[in-house]
Amino acid sequence: MSHSGSLACVGIGMTLGAHICPLAKSYIEQADVVFSGVSNGIVELWLQEMHSDVRSLQVYYSEGKSRHITYREMVDAMLTEVRAGKKVVGAFYGHPGVFAHAPHKSIELAKAEGFDAVMVPGISAEDCLIADLGIDPGKFGCQQFEASQFMFYQRRFDPSCYLVLWQIGLAGDKSMAKFATGAAHRQVLIELLAEQYPLDHEVILYEAAVLPIDTVRKQTLTLSALADAEIFMHTTLVIPPSQKMQPNHQVLERLKQIERQLEEAAV
Repeated sequence: MSHSGSLACVGIGMTLGAHICPLAKSYIEQADVVFSGVSNGIVELWLQEMHSDVRSLQVYYSEGKSRHITYREMVDAMLTEVRAGKKVVGAFYGHPGVFAHAPHKSIELAKAEGFDAVMVPGISAEDCLIADLGIDPGKFGCQQFEASQFMFYQRRFDPSCYLVLWQIGLAGDKSMAKFATGAAHRQVLIELLAEQYPLDHEVILYEAAVLPIDTVRKQTLTLSALADAEIFMHTTLVIPPSQKMQPNHQVLERLKQIERQLEEAAV
């Protein structure tokens, strides 16, 4: 049985006004209340032009406060209005399902309580990165990790494909309460990467454009220069392949045998 309240978590894309799809726009316009999860005040003002009741979720963040608590408060804020029978929209920058705990959790809870809940995809930072850097993930393959998770756990990474590390501004933060870590934390990351990449290997620091007047950041530097580079919360590290892909001779030989058998069977 579904109740009268509902939840839609929609993506508004990365660049203000340019990326929102008609479906996300229509959910926002028809909502009773809109919660905004955007990192820029101008984007929030733009949302307020679409709806008279826009409430910021950014107020739950603060330095030194665990993001686990912040995310729980965001979910509670949205679910409280859903339970009150309202059509609720969470409007999140980028894609609401990418690097976003609150949209996933609130949709899961709303559905468990019998409410209608949907996620509407948006243009993510990854989509912008592919377009801005001219990278095709299908060419050599692409591995992506959140930078701290990449450091905390033993992850296998392949230097013959692209490696994308998100949120390197927070690399090595175990507290979930900081907005930035420093050069010493990044040095640990560099040493980890240096097990597979030469220190003079060229890497890219990437930042998508949030406002139409913003310049996309695509700064090339060596891996060793990463420790002292200017890095923000929204900076992404992109490491192009440093090695060629190695043929898997065992598999290639088996496939050749299958082709031979098929040819013989056809004769």
